[in-house]
Amino acid sequence: RGPWWSLFDDPVLDQLAPQVAVANQNVAAAAAAVEQSRAAVREQRASFLPTLSLDAGATRSGAGGKSAGSGTTGAATTSGANRYSLGLGASWEPDLWGRIANTVSAASATAQASEADLAAATLSAQAAFVTDYLSVREADAEILTLRTTLEGYRRALQITQNRYAAAIAQKSDVLQAQTQLANAQADLAALQQQRAQLLHAMAVLVGQAPAAFTLPPGDWNSTTVPAVPVGLPSELLQRRPDIAAAERHVAAANADIGVARAAYFPSLTLSASGNQGSTRLGELFNASSFAWSLGVSLAETIFDGGARGARVDEARASWKQSVAQYRQTVLAAFSAVEDQLSAAGSLEQQQALRKIASQAADQTEQEMQNRYKAGLVAYTDVVTAQASALSARRALMQVSLERQTAAVNMVAALGGGWSTQRLAAD
Repeated sequence: RGPWWSLFDDPVLDQLAPQVAVANQNVAAAAAAVEQSRAAVREQRASFLPTLSLDAGATRSGAGGKSAGSGTTGAATTSGANRYSLGLGASWEPDLWGRIANTVSAASATAQASEADLAAATLSAQAAFVTDYLSVREADAEILTLRTTLEGYRRALQITQNRYAAAIAQKSDVLQAQTQLANAQADLAALQQQRAQLLHAMAVLVGQAPAAFTLPPGDWNSTTVPAVPVGLPSELLQRRPDIAAAERHVAAANADIGVARAAYFPSLTLSASGNQGSTRLGELFNASSFAWSLGVSLAETIFDGGARGARVDEARASWKQSVAQYRQTVLAAFSAVEDQLSAAGSLEQQQALRKIASQAADQTEQEMQNRYKAGLVAYTDVVTAQASALSARRALMQVSLERQTAAVNMVAALGGGWSTQRLAAD
């Protein structure tokens, strides 16, 4: 349903995301499967038309012997003749019982299922890419927060060392400040590793070598979350590629029943042939050397030990299986949409509460630092306040990412993005 990632209002994402449909190798494989299934449809449709054949040949035949002579041995002689032939044949089987038509219908439905599989592969790759991109931007925001926090921790360590040198603070205060700084530095290194792994995953999704794909740090629109339409109609689930593919598999299985049932009826074949032959190439096309024939053949199996009935039963069982899989796909789609709707509401509430908690923790941290400088509290209280503030900031960013990820999952659950005009059209 178009460039649905534009709902996140990120220019860099708008430039990168279209590359998935062009360069992703899973998408390329699905596209090749579509080409293969379309070729199979053309192959089956060719059965509606007669088959023409042409053959031509040239032969030379001869015999060897001895000629009479004055001596005891005669001279060896050979004689031979040339023969040229040209033949044209045609055969056609009328589709009296719908076998060919049902075969074409099954192949067409399978081709349409392949097209739906291609759409599903494309949407899945795009959703994974957008999710990884948003995770990278969230990691950039966390890295920036940690670097800012590290500057504060270094200043706090310096203050504590100065107070310890002036015999105002204890050695344990310095050790706690060093521990706090080292832990934050370790968290920063882990985030940088996580960002690198996300970039590698994005590179694979756009068909590039991980070492060649780079993405400079950038801003993150953490508050941009696509609004879920109110009262989503269940008909929108018909847009899901996997549902479309499952429905087409049902249609193909239904056509296979017709193919199997057609085996009960006799097959009628019309044939015609024309042949010309001559010992001279120039006389090959003379009317006197032309021979023709027309024929009709009827074939019917009298007894096969129940093989045809077994094939019909097999086709019917396959159809029942495809129907059950189709229903299961629809139920799973409804469940996925309900899950994302529930997640969207819950995460919105969590984000609001996390924001309140982060603001309160920041104020507590600043207050504890001021009180420590005034000698009113122990440094342990400062460390606790700093850890709580950093944890609250990161928790707020993580729940913001979860909201955006839930929106991406909702897009995938509905088979594409949405807009007021598009919903009305659907």
